Amino acid sequence: MAADLASYAKENNIRFFLMNFTDLFGSQRSKLVPAEAIGDMQKTGAGFAGFAAWLDMTPAHPDMFSKPDASSVIQLPWKREVAWVAGNLWMDDKEVDQAPRNVLRRVNAAAAEHGIKLKAGVEAEFYLINPDGSDISDARDIQEKPCYDQSALMRRYDVISEICSTMIELGWGPYQNDHEDANGQFEINWDYYDCLKTADQLCFFRFMVKSIAEKHGLRATFMPKPFGHLTGNGCHVHTSLWNMDESTCLTHDDSDEMGISEMGYHFLGGVMAHAEALCCLTNPTVNSYKRINALVTASGATWAPNTVTYGGNNRTHMVRIPDTGRFELRLADGAANPYLMMAGILAAGMDGIANKTSPGKRLDIDMYSEGHKARGAKKLPLYLIDAIRIFAKNKVLRAAMGDEFYDAYIKLKTSEWNQYSRHLTQWERDTTLDC
Repeated sequence: MAADLASYAKENNIRFFLMNFTDLFGSQRSKLVPAEAIGDMQKTGAGFAGFAAWLDMTPAHPDMFSKPDASSVIQLPWKREVAWVAGNLWMDDKEVDQAPRNVLRRVNAAAAEHGIKLKAGVEAEFYLINPDGSDISDARDIQEKPCYDQSALMRRYDVISEICSTMIELGWGPYQNDHEDANGQFEINWDYYDCLKTADQLCFFRFMVKSIAEKHGLRATFMPKPFGHLTGNGCHVHTSLWNMDESTCLTHDDSDEMGISEMGYHFLGGVMAHAEALCCLTNPTVNSYKRINALVTASGATWAPNTVTYGGNNRTHMVRIPDTGRFELRLADGAANPYLMMAGILAAGMDGIANKTSPGKRLDIDMYSEGHKARGAKKLPLYLIDAIRIFAKNKVLRAAMGDEFYDAYIKLKTSEWNQYSRHLTQWERDTTLDC
């Protein structure tokens, strides 16, 4: 952990820092700051115009400053003279309430008042495609069920091994790389940490994967559903609750059949209760709903939920309990803003704990073929606008995440939907022109 970035620069031969922040749409923004200036920048932050990013600001707003969190600094193993550091946004000597990293920090602080820390790990899926985005990059990757395809994995060995080796060097603890369920799709898993650190890592991971893919003449995408007939890119989140020194897992209880504590079930109950609203954060794009409401894909299953249910070690549900003491939320996709995704999950779960919310009955059925048996189970939103409207009405998430963030996010996401709605597709012309 670096406390003084100027000293860090000297010790690691850093010439430049990427002073980073992530906006409401999950886009990463940075200024390239020379090491000679980092001492002052660490105190004052790098200046930005908020209107120039996806934040609810105007050109009339004053300067916005990204003050670096030195504990997040990462030296780029593929460009060692550069270091990346996540920042917290400030304006007029106050934290910017709508800034995603600040939102997560606030929700974390509220949970800490109850002695609770959320730890999380993510499964970030991505495609390696042609630079022009037209198709997957490996013309031989054509199996109907390509998941774990050894030959296809090894044909992309140079890219995947460099990404994994980079993560090893960073000390993240990657432990497996695989070819995923879609042709051209991959996943790399690494250790879990407190949710803020994992969110920082996920932001950097996306940047790193895209950068290394470009080195090899390829393009990486985390788009939820880049190809209609293939499985989408999920971002499954594994969650568990701990005491503040991380010595005790609060969601674990050996006496329970599934190894889940009473607090754990209440946390799950909160996530289930607010799942439809959470979609606005975990599935934040128009394209997201082509993943969670997809028809059966070429492999035979979408591996994505469309109903608010949970089960044991059963991947057809929105929440899976794969092991004692933790949950896998299978809802989120590759477009999710890492900070807002974690903040929403934690806020929903904490509300469940506060109100002792029951998650309902565990369903030990195949939701893809027996979903009709899950009577009363809520359906996930069909479109982004549905999720926005449900999110807008959710008073619990608003109270936890803050009015300024809430109003800004709803405004910008509604504008995005309206922009999409004004787009005339070829399908509309083909099916309606002769009316």
